[in-house]
Amino acid sequence: QVQLVESGGGLVQPGGSLKLSCAASGSIFSIDTMGWYRQAPGKERELVARITSSDSTNYADSVKGRFTISRDNAKNTVYLQMNSLKPEDTAIYYCNADLRYTSRSYTLYRHWGQGTQVTVSS
Repeated sequence: QVQLVESGGGLVQPGGSLKLSCAASGSIFSIDTMGWYRQAPGKERELVARITSSDSTNYADSVKGRFTISRDNAKNTVYLQMNSLKPEDTAIYYCNADLRYTSRSYTLYRHWGQGTQVTVSS
């Protein structure tokens, strides 16, 4: 089994910073792309940022220049550094990972974390 566990969410004032972490564990041979999504109340889940195994990144336009995604392959962990936070960044943030279970198959399986709440408010 595979688990993704997020941490680092919380309440922060506008203009503040938070750093989210997501650690994957379990039966993992390798991890391809890892990403962060978010879902605000009454809205659909949207991509925030993602990073490939070769460290290629892409971001939603709304967070470019403010958020930075990174990963530590030795720890199977992905991070999201969020700076200059705005009230509209308030959402539940979910991480995901596309991974292989064994060396015998190239099939990728997507797993999700349980989510962590980020609230930006004064």
